[in-house]
Amino acid sequence: MSGMSADPAQALPAVMSPLSGQMLELDEDDDLEVFSKDMNLMDGSPMNASMPTSPASMINQYKFEEETDAKDIFVTVDNPESHVTALETFITYRVVTKTTRSEFDSCEYEVRRRYQDFLWLKERLEEGHPTLIMHPLPEKFVMKGMVERFNDDFIETRQKALHKFLNRVADHPILSCHEDFKIFLTAQAWELTSHKKQGPGFLSRMGDTVRAVAASVRGVRNRPEEFTAMLEYVDSFGQKMISLDKVTQRIVKEQKEYLGELKEYGPVYTLWSGSEEELVEPLKGVASCIDRCCKATEEQIGHLSENLVPLLHEYVLCTDSVKAVLRRRDNIQAESEAKNDALANRKADREALKDSKDLGFVLGSFLGKKPEEAKQQKEQRLDSEINELKEEVERLEDKVECANNALKGDWLRWQGNMRSDIKAAFVSTAEKNVDYYEKCLAVWESFLTSQTAAHDMESNSGHSS
Repeated sequence: MSGMSADPAQALPAVMSPLSGQMLELDEDDDLEVFSKDMNLMDGSPMNASMPTSPASMINQYKFEEETDAKDIFVTVDNPESHVTALETFITYRVVTKTTRSEFDSCEYEVRRRYQDFLWLKERLEEGHPTLIMHPLPEKFVMKGMVERFNDDFIETRQKALHKFLNRVADHPILSCHEDFKIFLTAQAWELTSHKKQGPGFLSRMGDTVRAVAASVRGVRNRPEEFTAMLEYVDSFGQKMISLDKVTQRIVKEQKEYLGELKEYGPVYTLWSGSEEELVEPLKGVASCIDRCCKATEEQIGHLSENLVPLLHEYVLCTDSVKAVLRRRDNIQAESEAKNDALANRKADREALKDSKDLGFVLGSFLGKKPEEAKQQKEQRLDSEINELKEEVERLEDKVECANNALKGDWLRWQGNMRSDIKAAFVSTAEKNVDYYEKCLAVWESFLTSQTAAHDMESNSGHSS
């Protein structure tokens, strides 16, 4: 249930990290990206001291608290299809929507979307709500060493990431009501293409970029302490994720190397048994145990690769998203402060003009202009600028207040989702670890039992003879 919000009552130390391998950016098409595989949240039940105390049974009793709010929109991303044209190769995904919302003309929709469409949606949502925390999309990167561009694992990974992105948007009380989200879910491909062309043009986007850069250069003077604390938290959170991911990546790598050696190890015992008549059964038994441990190790590696590692990288990207939101909030405040400064300067100019005898007015009198008339014209111009700046300052102050309130509310939502996801991943990993070691333990205990019984039988037969 990747889109489910969780109760944020329980705090959890921040931990997670980015993929440690080198990355190679592909410049062919935006549909290539890699994103760690999504994970499925677990269900269990609260632990009770009177229940069985074996590790596996204790973990199985663990249950996460989930929100019971009724959902009115359900989105599924599945059924990927490959498309090959003369210019490019890309993947589209089926997006199925079921909803009871009145603003939708139907209760069910089915469309196909490619990665570029998801990217467009994310950009439009960020433009409309710059201080709401957006769940990350898969990256437009691929790990070095990947053999096939569109292998099954890669496509499945991308599909799960896109599914989680849409469901986090669908679960959001504000983002899910955005008109572009509705269009994304309902419009056919040609309709969506037409709608995209109606968006802001290149020059408009360039102007927004220039203003954002200017605001970031100016910086913000009086950032509220709560947002400074958010930034410090996210920085610390990101560092913990980086450390944790490096260790997890190393564990997966070492386990794969161990598995490779284990697979070479078992056949040695099988070959050996062919030349040792007295040790045939024990040697074959060891080979069988090793083979069963190999299978358990493969499952363990698969679980880490498909659940824990992907989640770590997902929240690395989430950390970057939160930092981007904080920067946009700072830019809004910086723009407001700049307008306030401009207004203060104009007011100072207006006050200085009252008592000044500007040389320019005197010189203007030689050109046939009356000094008082020129002064009055300048006062009128300054008054007009002051009034315009006042209106702009009021508008920006309202914008800052709305941005702050939006971010504060979404911060709690993000933390709740993050803590729920991390708890689920860690408990799932703990359960899988216990299951792995219990399987291996049972394999070798079975071997020891059989060998002990065989030894006892030999001893008894020896005594009787």
